[in-house]
Amino acid sequence: MITYKTEMIEQKKLDKFICDRCKKEVKFQIELQETHSIRFTGGYTSVFGDMNNVSCDLCQQCLKYLIGEFCIYNVEK
Repeated sequence: MITYKTEMIEQKKLDKFICDRCKKEVKFQIELQETHSIRFTGGYTSVFGDMNNVSCDLCQQCLKYLIGEFCIYNVEK
């Protein structure tokens, strides 16, 4: 005999994405794929502070503004 039980599973879903720099809310699914979340813990002698948790959520425009001049664009054909 096979029996089944019903379980309620709590699941996190993205509610909204707000860029930490420009405060723009990203709404469209295709643009959400181009958002960037940075998360890390500062290490010993880090400029961010020893063991500080650092986080930043950026839209693609702000990320390009902040690091664009350092990026290498290589499109292979």
